[in-house]
Amino acid sequence: MDEREPDGAERLTGSVESVIYTNEENGYTILDFGTDQNELVTVVGTLPYVAEGDELTVFGKWVHNPKYGRQFQVEQFEKRLPSDEAAILRYLSSGAVKGIGPKKAQKLVELFGEDTFEVIQNHPDWMTQIPGISRRMAEEISAEFARQAGIRTAMMFFRDFFGAALTVRIYKAWGNAAVDMARENPYRLCEEIEGIGFEKADSMAEKLGFDRNGPARVQSGILYVLSYNGALNGHTCLPSERLIEAAAAMLEVTPAEVEEGVDALLRAQKLRRIHVRTEEGERSYLFDRYSYDCERVIADKLVVLDRSCVRIETRDVNHFIAREERSSGIDYAELQKVAIAGALENGVMILTGGPGTGKTTVVRTLMRIFASMDLRVALAAPTGRAAKRMSEATCAETKTVHRLLEMNYSDGKRAQFARNEHNLLEEDVIIVDETSMMDSALMAALLKAIKPGARLVLIGDADQLPSVGAGNVLRDLIACGRFATVKLTEVFRQAQNSLIVTNAHAIDRGEMPRLDVKNNDFFFLPRKTDRDIAFTVADLCRNRLPRSYGAEIVGNIQVISPSRKGEGGTEHLNRLLQETLNPPRPGKREHKVRDLLLREGDRVMQIRNNYDLMWERGEETGCGVFNGDIGIIENISPKDHSVEVLFDDRHVTYDFTGLDELELAYAVTVHKSQGSEYPVVILPLYNAPPMLLTRNLLYTAVTRAQRMVILVGREEIAAEMVRNNRQSMRYTGLCARLTVKGE
Repeated sequence: MDEREPDGAERLTGSVESVIYTNEENGYTILDFGTDQNELVTVVGTLPYVAEGDELTVFGKWVHNPKYGRQFQVEQFEKRLPSDEAAILRYLSSGAVKGIGPKKAQKLVELFGEDTFEVIQNHPDWMTQIPGISRRMAEEISAEFARQAGIRTAMMFFRDFFGAALTVRIYKAWGNAAVDMARENPYRLCEEIEGIGFEKADSMAEKLGFDRNGPARVQSGILYVLSYNGALNGHTCLPSERLIEAAAAMLEVTPAEVEEGVDALLRAQKLRRIHVRTEEGERSYLFDRYSYDCERVIADKLVVLDRSCVRIETRDVNHFIAREERSSGIDYAELQKVAIAGALENGVMILTGGPGTGKTTVVRTLMRIFASMDLRVALAAPTGRAAKRMSEATCAETKTVHRLLEMNYSDGKRAQFARNEHNLLEEDVIIVDETSMMDSALMAALLKAIKPGARLVLIGDADQLPSVGAGNVLRDLIACGRFATVKLTEVFRQAQNSLIVTNAHAIDRGEMPRLDVKNNDFFFLPRKTDRDIAFTVADLCRNRLPRSYGAEIVGNIQVISPSRKGEGGTEHLNRLLQETLNPPRPGKREHKVRDLLLREGDRVMQIRNNYDLMWERGEETGCGVFNGDIGIIENISPKDHSVEVLFDDRHVTYDFTGLDELELAYAVTVHKSQGSEYPVVILPLYNAPPMLLTRNLLYTAVTRAQRMVILVGREEIAAEMVRNNRQSMRYTGLCARLTVKGE
């Protein structure tokens, strides 16, 4: 029934009897497949644009599905047009070619026989001999047939380089020109197609015989180095000499060849350069065009906002503050008054401060004052959890920035928003919390949508970790000195009773947190070995905390680790906690994807932005699930090849092929925890990589807790983190831009 291919894959030839299921977005398909040996088998895998009657050669392996038995899992496939009259009739009758149904198919085959496909493709006007087929219809049928021929050509060409799912993505982007465009310059793939990086494009180019020292490769490599440093290190630009050195080393070419590539990219405006004056002299920085434009938009729009708002007179500001003190019974601290005045007197105001310093009080007061002025206020935050927390603190609706901007679709790499410079937000005041989490792309999108004359209040804690995405927006805005900035420092009486708050401020000052106090919200459990640390973390989650505080506390615990690796890292802890908190049992369905076992009831996290993924909230639907969103697996359906996850109040269904976007989230890294708060935080202090054992990482972890922090491990690790005030340096041009604008 099958032949073994040289690479170890098996081969089946036959035709599609029926299509049981197909996902039009990614091509994942389940077929009833009739082999040439007259056996009916189930074939599963990425088989885009396959229809009943198609003749296929499929390559892959046999697998056993626990529920559905033996299946053939496809890795690659070839699609052939049927050649005999009976097969042609069956193929056309299936609806595979839009515009041709069973009756027209019968008449076409009766008239043209085995030449039917030749007529459709090259002589569409001949089809008008058949009653019911007009010239226009014949041309539409021929165009559809040509489109399908293009798909077959693309599948055949790209199969030696990429999987079927990526081929679908290429074809959707480039259409019938895909093969010609890739042959002309395969490096365009890594610039324009999501999921194809430089390495894949470079491998393809090498197989196609491209010069490894040629300009196409060098220029693409330069852009890749910038993109890689943005994704990995958060840079929006690199010093020219550093970029040239890194690109030359990666590409194994000379610096002179890279400089030629840089010049060509500058002429094509794919690279941009700025010059910055420093104490050592002038230094130049290189950006890709997108990062350059984001920072340009941020700088320009902020300056316009700051200059264009109607400023409130000082006497009126004092009146508002006095009125609010009387009505609320609160005597504002001096810096709180300065912050309130700053938001009223300026178009842009930045409010920072650690936990317990009264930022929420300032926001509530501003909301009341703006309401009394008949100004419309929008509250926003970068993540769903941060928005939910702000909503609870202010008793007012808070949207994610993506929702505020009405994200509507994606171009494959970046979000697109209905609210933009052509469709401005109506609100008069925008207040954004957790601004430290906003990268330059999201901040630029927000600023494009704010109308001139509106006010912008940015709230954040600059001592926390910077955004996951490229940029250092909050710190740059503070450092430039261009905008009114207030840092609240006084810890208020009610917060002074919390050791979480006082220890967080101690860490921020470079002092050791108090670990010897028998307190009900901050605990330290000393453990010597990494294995003991991991065991204690699991025991706390499974036994000790539920015994002391009730079983319901389990859902409120979040383990936060400095790193992914090691026995105290998230990868090991997630496997351990999954078996501890959600062990297998009869009736609880599972699905394994690569090395990841998912089980109903598991806590999972979305690990990259997916702007196209649909969600449902009651009758409401929308798009977009984002990096860091945490949910619970509610259902695994082998029949539908799907996993349903509940993210807070949003239901999201993943196809099995999309599960590489999920990972277990019983334990998350400190970076992934940004913008979230949890009732209980457990932090393992173990031998993580030294570059991760920093003060701001410890500070960020501790400030994620609402009611309880438990440190587990070695006190000397905590001391090392407090001493290590190293902050990852990010190359950006925003501060320099704003400093020049302020001169």
